Amino acid sequence: MAREFVCSYTTPIVKTTAGRIRGYRIDSTYTFHGIKYANAKRFQMPTPPEPWEGVRDALSYGYVSPMLNRETAVGEIMVPHRYWPKDENCQYLNVWTQSLDPHAKKPVLVWFHGGGFSDGSSIEQVAYDGENLSKFGDVVVVSVNHRLNILGYLDLSPYGVEKYWNSANVGNADLVASLQWIHDNIANFGGDPENVTIFGQSGGGAKVTSLMQTPSADGLFHKGIVMSGIADRIMSFDNTDSRPLVDAILEELGITASDIEKLETVPYETLAEAYKKVMPAIQAVGGYTGCAPIPNRFYIGDPRIVGFTEHAKTIPVIAGTVVAELGGFAPTLRNRTSMSAEEQIIYLKKYLGSSAEELATLFHSCYPDRPVTDLLLLDTFSRTATKDFIRKKAAFSQSATYNYVFSFVFPMDDGKPAWHCSDLPFFFHNTDKVFICNVPDVSDQLEAQMSGILISFARTGIPSAEGLPEWTACTPDNISTMILDRECRIVHNFDDKLYEIYTPLAPDPHSLHADKEVTVLH
Repeated sequence: MAREFVCSYTTPIVKTTAGRIRGYRIDSTYTFHGIKYANAKRFQMPTPPEPWEGVRDALSYGYVSPMLNRETAVGEIMVPHRYWPKDENCQYLNVWTQSLDPHAKKPVLVWFHGGGFSDGSSIEQVAYDGENLSKFGDVVVVSVNHRLNILGYLDLSPYGVEKYWNSANVGNADLVASLQWIHDNIANFGGDPENVTIFGQSGGGAKVTSLMQTPSADGLFHKGIVMSGIADRIMSFDNTDSRPLVDAILEELGITASDIEKLETVPYETLAEAYKKVMPAIQAVGGYTGCAPIPNRFYIGDPRIVGFTEHAKTIPVIAGTVVAELGGFAPTLRNRTSMSAEEQIIYLKKYLGSSAEELATLFHSCYPDRPVTDLLLLDTFSRTATKDFIRKKAAFSQSATYNYVFSFVFPMDDGKPAWHCSDLPFFFHNTDKVFICNVPDVSDQLEAQMSGILISFARTGIPSAEGLPEWTACTPDNISTMILDRECRIVHNFDDKLYEIYTPLAPDPHSLHADKEVTVLH
């Protein structure tokens, strides 16, 4: 069925603080791609975009940040991607909205992409498209590009050049600049600048928690959603002395420390190759390797380590994970669904020894509809760290903290447990774009519930959706977890004992030889 497309010399045009821009309308959704929200010189803090005369087109996505490694097309059936031209001049954002009425005051949802602090972009995953979510919830959706890896997170401050005082965190400074742009302009896109929810997955979730700890972002957003973005060491260095790394890069490039400003003009590809050559040796001895924020006067530090700022305590948060995370990318065990209970235990004993039977019982109590052999794919990347974050955040009564686990089983390889990123098409209402998500009479309802959670939380600070049980907030002693699955349910402290026993024993899921037929002899 044909859709209605509108893009003319006179509509849709929106006035921003820097000048007027033109987007397009597809059916009910006004769409603006590639809006410049800031400028920045290499390693330096962002500045507002230069004003312009006339009307600029916002009809093409903007440049994405250069990355250290070339992309590879692997596993696209599970996480389909899109790639785009790269340039350091990458401070662009995209807007999807149902109204251009400055008085509409729609909730605003701002998406920060995954890829750690080194990779990814606002359009990298097909599931990141904001049209369906905007239309489903009548909200304004914004997605953001910013500087990554050594462009956004390389500490040059020890070298005494004032303009590099925050080079360790300028990627996050870009995000603050994007939020400032949203605060100043989003009303003209129908949004409410006083009702902004930031949300992100994996590295994007870490960006949410780090912005909670960034004073210059205080008041620019009001709620946070962290999806698989809390993990040990993702934002912490035991050693934050950047000199060994930077000195090694300078030596590799033939530049003296007194001429460190020459790093601004080295081609990115040359700089990246120098970094990749010297970094492993620094990493091997536990040194600072960049590519993630470090605490300074701009960023207070990981709240799990340094505590929550007074403002962070006031931010309502949803923090969740998926059941298999990184283990979900490993092949699942063939014929496991036809194995007897005894055969499954024999298989588990190969990896878990004498604890296999107890762990199988605990896993079955948590996920009663799964073969217990799926225990070996269980998330050990984010779940424990997320619960630690929740317990510490929930200690403060100023705002509520909620938790979920996405445990959907996908129709691949006799039932594949949810992997890192697999929840995103459901949250974005984009299962139509990611074929593996589709299960007749099942996935449509779950998609509506998960997208509904985002919408209700953005509107009210309380997550809810039709058909969901009441979702109670967590306390330090009671992690109330919403299991998002074919049948959603609320459980309390449900997997604490499982993780206590399993975590020290967990094998590498990719070492399980699960791609081979398994025959268990009685």
